[in-house]
Amino acid sequence: MEALSNALQPYKEIVGTVAAIVTMGQMFSGVFMCWDIYKQKDTKSVPLMAFSGGLVMGVLNLQYGFILRDDTMIRVNFFGIALSIVYLSVYFCYTKKKVQAWFHMGVWGAFTAAVISYVQMADPAVVENHLGTLLTAFMFYLIASPLFGLKEIIAKQSTEGLPFPMIISGTVVTFMWLLYGIILKNGFLVLQNSVAFVLCSAQLSLFVIYPSKPKQATKAKAKKAD
Repeated sequence: MEALSNALQPYKEIVGTVAAIVTMGQMFSGVFMCWDIYKQKDTKSVPLMAFSGGLVMGVLNLQYGFILRDDTMIRVNFFGIALSIVYLSVYFCYTKKKVQAWFHMGVWGAFTAAVISYVQMADPAVVENHLGTLLTAFMFYLIASPLFGLKEIIAKQSTEGLPFPMIISGTVVTFMWLLYGIILKNGFLVLQNSVAFVLCSAQLSLFVIYPSKPKQATKAKAKKAD
C-alpha cells in the first residue's frame, strides 16, 4: 500500500475533491426515497434507519474529520447532516408511527451524544483509533443492513425494497474514499471502504440476479393488461 500511496500523492486534491462531490451526490439519493414517501403519503416501505443512520454517521464522521483536521471530510459531513435533517423532517411528517420514530431517534441521539462526550474527554493519543473503530463497525452495520433481508429476497426472487440509488452511489463513493484513505495512509479509511465497497458490490449484484418487482406481481400485471 505504501507504493500505491506514494504514486497517488500528486493526485490527493483531485481524489479528495471527486470523493467529496460523489459523496454529496450520494446524499441526494435520499430524495428518491422521500419522493416515494410523498407519493404514497406513508413511510411503510422506507426504513427510518436509512435517514437516522445517515445523520448519526454524519455527526460522527464530522467529529472524526475534526480530529484528522481534514477539510474535505468536514465540508462533506456538514452538508450530509443538513440533508439528513431535511429527510427526517419529511419522514416524521408522513409516518403513522410517530411514537416509535421518536423513541428510535431518542436511542440513537443518546448513543451519538455519549460518543461525542467520550471523544471530548478521552486521551487524544487513543481517541482517533477508538472513534475510527466505532465508525468502522457502524458503517458496516448500515451498509450490510439491507442484506439482513437476503432470505426474503431469495424467497421472493425480487430486489423490491432495496434502495438501488443508495447502493449504486454507495459503490462509487466507497471506492473513491478507499483511494483517498490510501493517499492519507489512514488504515481505518482503507479498511472501512474496502469492506464497504465489497458489501455494496454484493448488493448491486442482486439487481442483476433478481428483478425489482416480484415475479407474481409482474405476472399479475401482465394478465391484467391482457
